[in-house]
Amino acid sequence: MGPAYIRRAEDFDLPCLVRHLNSADFFRDRLGLQRRGLGILLVAFKDAEPVGHVYLWLDRAHEYQIRAELPGVPLLNRLAVAPPHRNQGIGTALLTSAETRLRTMGHDRVALGVGIDNADAIRLYRRQGYRQWARPPIEARTGGDLGNGGGAGQQEIFTIFVKQLGAE
Repeated sequence: MGPAYIRRAEDFDLPCLVRHLNSADFFRDRLGLQRRGLGILLVAFKDAEPVGHVYLWLDRAHEYQIRAELPGVPLLNRLAVAPPHRNQGIGTALLTSAETRLRTMGHDRVALGVGIDNADAIRLYRRQGYRQWARPPIEARTGGDLGNGGGAGQQEIFTIFVKQLGAE
């Protein structure tokens, strides 16, 4: 089924994003980074309501392991779909839209981090052609609402998945 459409979020979308998807600090931060040219916030809309999002992180990764192993590779950050809209193809549509945008920007790979216990997300990424890297999982402290939605300073263990984008 999927969303009605996916587009880049703009500053004027902030109140609507917060009303429907919460995470005010996350959206404020990512829109600020987007204004500085460090990424792109894509939002899926259904009946003019935001139902999911993903941030294309174009800046250097915070984690030194990712910077060392995947220099210059953009990251997909915090792909999320609102619970009532899950299992409708929205996550897949967001991934496809992000990958297409990155490919047109000249990128040939994309990476993302996923919590080692997030089986649903891991299954989605594998189905979409992402491959788990052969390095040990990364441990990092979350940034609260700015990271994966966890509380500030919580320890998170995640692994990295990478996809070759190739030509369409």
